[in-house]
Amino acid sequence: MRTLPIMLVVSLLMVAPARAVSPLEYTRTILEQAHTIVTSSQTRNEKLAALPDTFNKFLDTDAMGREALGPHWSSFTPAQQKEFLGLFHELLQRTYVQKLLLFENPDFVYAGAQRTGADAIVDTKIVTSRDQFDITYRLRPAGDSWLATAVTVEDVSLTANLGSQLNDLLSRMSVDDVLGLMRRKYGNGAA
Repeated sequence: MRTLPIMLVVSLLMVAPARAVSPLEYTRTILEQAHTIVTSSQTRNEKLAALPDTFNKFLDTDAMGREALGPHWSSFTPAQQKEFLGLFHELLQRTYVQKLLLFENPDFVYAGAQRTGADAIVDTKIVTSRDQFDITYRLRPAGDSWLATAVTVEDVSLTANLGSQLNDLLSRMSVDDVLGLMRRKYGNGAA
């Protein structure tokens, strides 16, 4: 009879959930996967094809797209919102991924992480033989992983930058015209 409580405690310890990965650890894992691709002997086109698979597990492009549209979000119909998010995903992937390929033999330095409630901020640097660039990721928990809802490069927010451009376009063009422009440039919105 004494062994029953001991067995119960042991079985509870065995099924206890594993410690979730920290935001810094998750960011490091994703960036090291990207580093492996960028520094591989693959062609540029092969690298461009491989990197989005890695960043699909890291970038919350839907959250970034809604933030970039800001008050314009509500002027889009649900169908336009869905198409926009697919096109924005492609735009952000191409912008971020292609910029990463411009760096010659990049190394990543992990400056630290801090929690802000449930979310986190992870500070990194891309270091090359000629320069270094500060990059900050704002992350939200997503199950056992983390998703970046904002990326800031040298104190310039990618989302705010793209949002400013979208705001300018939407002040001169209709929603359909902006979507048509994005469609021509980034495909049919199927991310």
